[in-house]
Amino acid sequence: MDLFEYQARDLFEKHGVPVLKAQVATTPEEAKKAAEDLGGGVVVVKSQVKIGGRGKAGGVKVAKNPDEAEARAKEILGLDIKGHITKKVMIAEGADIAEEYYFSVLLDRSNRTYLAMCSKEGGMEIEQLAVERPEALAKIPVNAIDGIDEAKAREIAEAAGFDAETAAKVAPVLVSLWTVFEKEDATLVEVNPLVKTGAGDIIALDGKVSLDENADFRHPDHEELRDIDAEDPLELKAKELDLNYVKLDGEVGIIGNGAGLVMSTLDVVAYAGEKHDNVKPANFLDIGGGASAEVMANGLDVILGDDQVKAVFVNVFGGITACDEVARGIVKALEILGDQATKPLVVRLDGNNVEEGRAILAEAAHPLVTQVDTMDGGADKAAELAAAK
Repeated sequence: MDLFEYQARDLFEKHGVPVLKAQVATTPEEAKKAAEDLGGGVVVVKSQVKIGGRGKAGGVKVAKNPDEAEARAKEILGLDIKGHITKKVMIAEGADIAEEYYFSVLLDRSNRTYLAMCSKEGGMEIEQLAVERPEALAKIPVNAIDGIDEAKAREIAEAAGFDAETAAKVAPVLVSLWTVFEKEDATLVEVNPLVKTGAGDIIALDGKVSLDENADFRHPDHEELRDIDAEDPLELKAKELDLNYVKLDGEVGIIGNGAGLVMSTLDVVAYAGEKHDNVKPANFLDIGGGASAEVMANGLDVILGDDQVKAVFVNVFGGITACDEVARGIVKALEILGDQATKPLVVRLDGNNVEEGRAILAEAAHPLVTQVDTMDGGADKAAELAAAK
């Protein structure tokens, strides 16, 4: 789960990372009041959207007084930044910036470890710096057990080229940022820029945090950080039903049991779709092992509720998940949906209790259901039916 900047700022403050005072506003009037509460001096009005490039898009503006803050908020609220509409702004204290740095710690999946990245050249897009001047970006592996202590933080700062005096000031902040990463079960904590003020203080001026939703059971407080309005309603519904679902931009809905089988099904459907008006998979949905008829029915309910879906391919290899249970789930889902079910289903069952499952579907004889024997055949049929809709 990606956080808004103001949410990242709050987590930073919670774990001792130095930040500036700030308030959130949803109207120009609230922005003016926030600027007054912050002392009435210079503030920065910042669009709160989960996308980069806000400054270039006009989503970050300086205001010298509360009236200007109100005017700048009026300009930014409603602003479309790369498809993200600004509904909130953060009003933050102004800062006397002497130097800008960059720091992040993230999950390095390819090397199965954590990675800290640090540079004396912050403020710019780090992807651009990494390409144009890779030597200016220090990359230091971080052991998951040891983390970032004072010694590791010094190593990171020195690798980034900081002088001894600045490194001594930056290091404690890096340790605090690691605390955010570790204690909040994050997959990314990024600060760009991390600044040194004219007075020599180190402050996290901007923050980006991504949280690992697999650790939500340890963090009930994270639920309040969720941006329900921005979530896809189908993904939200699937989450409430405890389904492993990801919406994609295609026309063939897919249900399978086991992540590997579902991923293979996505590939096979994409390949088959090239022959049928280039239709594509509409989702990833893994009902898992031992899925009941109710789980199958819930999965179909979500997929059939997607207006983009023109046909559904159910591809199940029975192991722990018995094919007869899957078949009952299909029949149950179609009974529940009734006239709302109008999209054809292609079903391929194999493995545990396959004959029983096929018999259940044959007896039901639902006009929307077509049974096939192979995965390739099912993918081709589903793509063909989707293209014909």
